[in-house]
Amino acid sequence: MRKSPRGTTQRESAGRTDWRTLAAIAAAISFGLFLPASSVRANGEASDTSSLVTAAPAPAKSSKSFKGKLPITELSEDEAILHALNRLAYGPRPGDIETVRKMGLEKWIDEQLHPESIDDSALDARLEQYPTLKMSSKKLLDEFPPPAAKKEGVTKEEYEQQMKEKALEAAAQVQTTGPNAQAAAQLAKIQGPQRIVTELSMAKLDRAIYSQRQLEAVMEDFWYNHFNVFVQKDSDKWLVTAYVRDTIRPHTLGKFQDLLVDTARSPAMLIYLDNWLSVDPIAYQRVQAEVAMRRQRFQGIFGGVEPPQPGTFPAPYNNPNAPARVPPKKQDKGLNENYGREVMELHTLGVDGGYTQEDVIQMARCLTGWTVHEPRRDPEFFFDAKLHTEGKKVVLGRTFDYGGMKDGEEALKMLASNPSAAKFISTKLARHFVSDNPPPALVDRMAHSYLSSGGDIRVVMKTMIYSPEFWSREAFRSKVKEPFELAASTARALNANAEITLPLVQWVGRMGEPLFQAQPPTGYSDKAEMWVNTGALLNRLNFALSLSSNKISGTNVNLESMLGPDAGSDPQVALSTAINLFLDGQIAPLTRQTLEGRMDDPQIVQAKLDDPVKHVNEALVAGLVLGAPEFQRR
Repeated sequence: MRKSPRGTTQRESAGRTDWRTLAAIAAAISFGLFLPASSVRANGEASDTSSLVTAAPAPAKSSKSFKGKLPITELSEDEAILHALNRLAYGPRPGDIETVRKMGLEKWIDEQLHPESIDDSALDARLEQYPTLKMSSKKLLDEFPPPAAKKEGVTKEEYEQQMKEKALEAAAQVQTTGPNAQAAAQLAKIQGPQRIVTELSMAKLDRAIYSQRQLEAVMEDFWYNHFNVFVQKDSDKWLVTAYVRDTIRPHTLGKFQDLLVDTARSPAMLIYLDNWLSVDPIAYQRVQAEVAMRRQRFQGIFGGVEPPQPGTFPAPYNNPNAPARVPPKKQDKGLNENYGREVMELHTLGVDGGYTQEDVIQMARCLTGWTVHEPRRDPEFFFDAKLHTEGKKVVLGRTFDYGGMKDGEEALKMLASNPSAAKFISTKLARHFVSDNPPPALVDRMAHSYLSSGGDIRVVMKTMIYSPEFWSREAFRSKVKEPFELAASTARALNANAEITLPLVQWVGRMGEPLFQAQPPTGYSDKAEMWVNTGALLNRLNFALSLSSNKISGTNVNLESMLGPDAGSDPQVALSTAINLFLDGQIAPLTRQTLEGRMDDPQIVQAKLDDPVKHVNEALVAGLVLGAPEFQRR
């Protein structure tokens, strides 16, 4: 019997995955992913003409009841449904395409644009397993205090011991057998503040996979990335849960102005971009002088000796000649420009929005006094009027001299209504939902809708969706899925039952997008070049293979029921069924040819090359289809 490259027989190697073989397959199918979607002919040959990676059938005439007023002229009905589910949702689940066809695409889109009309009680029930999601930031600090916190006389060592005991207690209650045992044990070990981030991340993935309000979930991810907060910055791990729940989610399809002002007031954003430390320098010095005077008067009562501890006065003192206690000198505070700059460059106007460094300074002055009461005790927004810069501030030529908190509020509203903000926000939305380089004419129409509607996000989205550019052949499958999008869409395609999503969350991080952990305020990139390289593709392919093979604990897939009884004995049947299920039959000839050429591989037929097929490795077939460019794109 012939030896494989590793010295084992082909029959032996057929029983396990040969990663070098997979690397070769990945290199072959990556051809369509590295090229722009418009640079491959329908026959799979490289071209400079504008066509699609997938063979483009002549679009059938769609019924008016199906598409309504949607300007769909270049895509067939099936392509249009798949396009909508990939852009306005996290991809189709089995049966979704047929459901949308029966409902009518326009009706489905209108429903998604009004998520409050959609029953999402099944998701709500699933999320009940994460108690931290409903807790206030103060409650989270009480339940999961910082390791160094001296709560009720507990030392750091005692606290760490308590966390170990909690982990052991939780682990003891975990089922030690079954497909989810490993994931359950791993989750049980996560205690303390990291539990907050873990549950938030798991819930985010659950929402993407199972929510009926798919567009709302997509928009929540988009706006969090736009108003990014790094969860590991200072006390933000206790604050981001409320930031997502109370600030981002309620405004996903509302007025941008409201979203902007609420993010500016959010303790999570205030701490992340340091605005909670930004004060008027002169006002700060005045406050400090007043504090020093009060301290001097207080100490004078006791003749310059150490003031008594509470509960000990009146009492005799033993050292009348002792010098007065000198409090440690605090570092002078002043104006912090971080948020003033980022709110213009990244949140509203864009880097070319026409502002100057002086505008940054003046914007920061408008927002002085916007702070957090006690970040690690009572982390609520607090406007400290004593530390606010009073007097005239001029931003982008407009004067703000309302006094108090209104200076900042009106300055933010002015930014939100600026034409540069309309163009910047419209460009980012079009880049996410249409293409990496959105058509300027589309951006202009969206910006016009933004300005005429007072920054109504739902109106801007509707303008984009009802544009021919959104439904163009060039836009179809032109976006590469980010790791989070890939994980959610793969789980949906496989109809996976994810009872414990922690391992899936870890896979998202392994593929390059750890949730809530983008350090720069720019968030994660929305362009293909960030996510497309050989190493990333292998990780993506490994993820698809692991999930389809039921090798990710906590998530279960019933592939046999999906592919049917004949797939187990015929690899070509398995491949054809998988292509129909996961790609709606829409695959480029080049990709199909590459996959068909691998169907007699010992890894797939689980036999020697000259032996009859024993049982098709359906998981490997499914994983390869899910690793194809057509699925990696959206």
